[in-house]
Amino acid sequence: MLRALELARKGKTAPNPMVGAVLVKKDKIIAEGFHPYAGGPHAEIAALKKAGNKAKGADLYVNLEPCCHTGRTPPCTDAIIQSGVRRVFAGMKDPNKLVQGKGVRALKAAGIQVSVGLMGKDCRKLNEVFVKVMNTGMPFVTIKTAMSLDGKIATRKGDSKWISGVKSRNFVHELRNQNDAVLVGTDTILKDNPQLTCRLKRKRVSHPARIVLDRENKIPLKAKVFANSKAQRVIYVSGPGLSAKREKILAEKKIEVIHGKTGKSGFDLKHLMELLLQKDLTSILMEGGSEINSSAFSSGIVDRVYAFICPVLIGGRSAPGPIGGLGVDKIAKALRLKNMKVVQLGEDLMVEAEPCSVE
Repeated sequence: MLRALELARKGKTAPNPMVGAVLVKKDKIIAEGFHPYAGGPHAEIAALKKAGNKAKGADLYVNLEPCCHTGRTPPCTDAIIQSGVRRVFAGMKDPNKLVQGKGVRALKAAGIQVSVGLMGKDCRKLNEVFVKVMNTGMPFVTIKTAMSLDGKIATRKGDSKWISGVKSRNFVHELRNQNDAVLVGTDTILKDNPQLTCRLKRKRVSHPARIVLDRENKIPLKAKVFANSKAQRVIYVSGPGLSAKREKILAEKKIEVIHGKTGKSGFDLKHLMELLLQKDLTSILMEGGSEINSSAFSSGIVDRVYAFICPVLIGGRSAPGPIGGLGVDKIAKALRLKNMKVVQLGEDLMVEAEPCSVE
């Protein structure tokens, strides 16, 4: 199963789950496969095809319950049954309502021995994004923030380059590589003018879709975030009053426009997440400032936090912290975090945690 998980990580499969499969016979691996991309061959099919007739009597290890429905590809259960596989070890049941144990039942009905739960915790962790989407109809949202030792994300004049060190910034590019989209607000664009691309020094990288929130429709269309929009996906979330002229220019740049739902405190982020999922964006990395972070936590959409704490002191009453808004009036009302991990990256400390509201 460990090998199946290693294979699964090779795929870039969103909105599908990551799946790896290993066929074993007489304690030897005879074939293996993984799901490379959405619409591509499933892991089980790839492994069975490599094994051919040798699959008869073999054991199949797969990190997710085999599918039993026709989507972009035929059911895996049919191929497994026809191959003559003797036993199937699945790491977890598929949370997709089209499956949810039906694949296991189909295999058992054909006389195949099935065991579910081997390395289950690791299998669920690998596909936590897919599980979140299937269970809630919402994408998996990660907030990234970097701050000084005294809790400031910028100076009183808005300067923030660079609070964090090189290793921390490289890790952020890893996060961009892993997520379907990166999201920022107006202030981040106006102050920092970021590219929001993935700049890892390797041959194969995935550039996330770039999502820009612009409630007052005032971000200059020459901003770096809009560069190369015909080749890399950019989504512009407008506030009310978007002019026809501005929308036409965005369309000419091949920039997708979402007319965001707004309230007194800004965009309705929960509603926006639902719209982004409809665009097959299942994982969102938020790299905004304190106000958008506050809105994200208040709306209950956050699944994970990465906070980089750096050895620098900024000071200043008006220098912003990582979370804006009004804040709580009592510690008892503070948002609690769980599953906290601390790792040193260069001179910085990276804290990873999850809101206690996350299941």
